[in-house]
Amino acid sequence: MTEDDELPEIPVVCTACDTRTRVPFEDVESAVDRHNEQLHDGDPVAEVDPDVLDQLVDRVGRDLGLLDGD
Repeated sequence: MTEDDELPEIPVVCTACDTRTRVPFEDVESAVDRHNEQLHDGDPVAEVDPDVLDQLVDRVGRDLGLLDGD
């Protein structure tokens, strides 16, 4: 994999722990699940930074042609 092919690190936040970290894209789901299981009895407290998630959703929507009218 070249540097151009590498996936970005995604910011993950937990308001209950007052923490913020960056996780490799391919590990985000398992890292968030593991954090929530270990520290919050499975409650979905930690999450991908909501601002970043909104940007990702918009970008994917544009790439799929779902937002062409905007």
